[in-house]
Amino acid sequence: MSEQPNTSANAVPGTIPAESIIVGNDGSAGSKKSLEAALTIAEGLNAPVVIVRCWSIDTAPHGALFDRGFVASFDEITAAVREQLITDSRAVVAKHPSVPVRHLAILGQPAETLLRLSAGHRMLVLGSRGLGGFASLLLGSVTEQCVHHASCPVLVVRP
Repeated sequence: MSEQPNTSANAVPGTIPAESIIVGNDGSAGSKKSLEAALTIAEGLNAPVVIVRCWSIDTAPHGALFDRGFVASFDEITAAVREQLITDSRAVVAKHPSVPVRHLAILGQPAETLLRLSAGHRMLVLGSRGLGGFASLLLGSVTEQCVHHASCPVLVVRP
């Protein structure tokens, strides 16, 4: 699987192979561990991995919202999030050169997006603690929602 850009802000591509392992990555230490687990499993299963990072206006990378005095488009912000995801995951991905990897940045709520992506795929891999902190206790955990509602098996990698 070759690396394909995804710049459509709201799109959830239908071209992800059904045997893919989907892994959520919010940039936290826990998501690094879950990525390592997903890639290790993918090696054994000869499966592709799709690394997903969701974003919102609140979580967009610093400096991505404005460019030379103009508000950036959702496509431009999505591209910036994807580039950050590639950078953040590069070292872990490099340890597993035989695994086809795709990086996907999507404008949307993490639980909703990951649940949508889980349909028809081999596995969803998540960390047990992300960047949510206290807010996640009030609003509900992405991992908890995915464990209860995903359409495929879910592996939760603990710290």
